[in-house]
Amino acid sequence: MNVTAITLSLVMLILAVPIFMVFGLGSATVAIWGMNLPWSTLIQVSFGSMTKHVLIAVPLFIFTGMIMLRGGAAARLVHFAMTLVGHLPGGLGLAMILAMGFFAAFCGSILAAITAIGTIMIPQMVDQGYPKPFVIVLAASAAFLEALIPPSNAAILFSALTDVPVSHTFAAGFVPGFVLIVILSAVVIWRCRHLRNPARATPSQRLAAFRSALPGLLTPVIILGGIYAGLLTSSESAAVAGVWAILIGFFAYRELTIGGLCRALHDTARITAVIFAIIAMATFLSVVLTYSQAPQKIIGFFTAMGGTPMMFWISVAVICLILGTFIEIVPVFYLTVPIFAAIALSLNLHILHLYVVFVAFAGIGMITPPVCVGIYTAAGVAGESPEKAFREVPLFVIVGIFFGALMIAMPEAATWLPGLL
Repeated sequence: MNVTAITLSLVMLILAVPIFMVFGLGSATVAIWGMNLPWSTLIQVSFGSMTKHVLIAVPLFIFTGMIMLRGGAAARLVHFAMTLVGHLPGGLGLAMILAMGFFAAFCGSILAAITAIGTIMIPQMVDQGYPKPFVIVLAASAAFLEALIPPSNAAILFSALTDVPVSHTFAAGFVPGFVLIVILSAVVIWRCRHLRNPARATPSQRLAAFRSALPGLLTPVIILGGIYAGLLTSSESAAVAGVWAILIGFFAYRELTIGGLCRALHDTARITAVIFAIIAMATFLSVVLTYSQAPQKIIGFFTAMGGTPMMFWISVAVICLILGTFIEIVPVFYLTVPIFAAIALSLNLHILHLYVVFVAFAGIGMITPPVCVGIYTAAGVAGESPEKAFREVPLFVIVGIFFGALMIAMPEAATWLPGLL
């Protein structure tokens, strides 16, 4: 029966069946016919996985990002970033990275960041002579900052799976996110140093851009300030951020309309439905793993083989790279994190170190064919065929592997800030 389920899952993957159906049908086949578990067990566990209080923050942060896009905050963040770094070598690329970092501080959705910032930056960069394939892959790679800089949906999902406080997981992504910004900026400066850039902004122009972007820049202060001051939970903070985004869209920037609000709600519902469908069906797999005691057997095998922490990190990197190439990052979370977390704890490794390393390597899948949803999204924004951007992928894969290796070698990058809380 297990062989039948695996074969069924592989066939569905080859046929490009949505991943939540692959998880659901394959795991349900094993659970019901192979283990004689009742449907009610699968449904109860699946319902419980989707109703965890921490997951309420996911659609709320997505909604905040969508409102910021429709309400004008995203455009002002881009303009502010342009006044800061636009005149430097590779200035437009640096501005895109910086704007992605700003947007990451109140959104949490990678694809929303590509849409919001890419829609504004990609046409400008192409007009200034930046190679379109490079711009597409850069946008997809820079959007990965959303998975590290809080608030991050990846952090929320990791906390839901491991019961680590969301505030600690958020804090773990700060320093790695800054390190990734520096690495990507160095690549852009080296690659685009010969391209022409806009004139340096005057101090008055920078001040005006800052004032215009200030309502949007206050959003992460509201989100993280409420959480770390102990006044709000992550879900409550996300709700407050959504209300704040509506207020500044309607009254500060006056660009948000009722139609824009409805489109933001529609986009939020669509993205949330995809995420929660994957969560619900991936839980079927967790039931199978629990009843088969697969995590315990894997830990026992790893220990018996004399597994060391370095062997573990190499295994995490290789598995995440392979799975991320064929599966989106959310199902990779639910497929591997419970097992990785158990092994990490057995080796006395810090669970937040695992979070950063895992996200670093799993996120490379955003730009590696055939799935590479980040490149497909950025190519759609640019109006370009994704295949033409694939020649730029190896450079950024190398950057991603270097960043992941750096995070393995520097556990303090993930644990220092949470240790201060």
